[in-house]
Amino acid sequence: MPAVTSIKLDDALKGRIQQLAQTRRRTSHWIMREAIAQYVEREEKCESFRQDTLNAWDEFQATGLHATADQVEKWLASWGSDNESRAPECHK
Repeated sequence: MPAVTSIKLDDALKGRIQQLAQTRRRTSHWIMREAIAQYVEREEKCESFRQDTLNAWDEFQATGLHATADQVEKWLASWGSDNESRAPECHK
């Protein structure tokens, strides 16, 4: 069973939520729950990306392996063409 949580909103924001709920034929509760769920999902993805970036930086510092921006740009430019190339090899 879901836990009950309260939140304090100023009158202006509460009114906007109520107006949107009425327009969308949803409850204010649904609008707020959906907004929170979307925010949390977006922030979790951002945090995952940040962690992936830090891990990649640590790996680069440990190994020195990399691909240059020119190599990656050339590879990306080939996407969708008849001559699509493979990802560049990492090197020191």
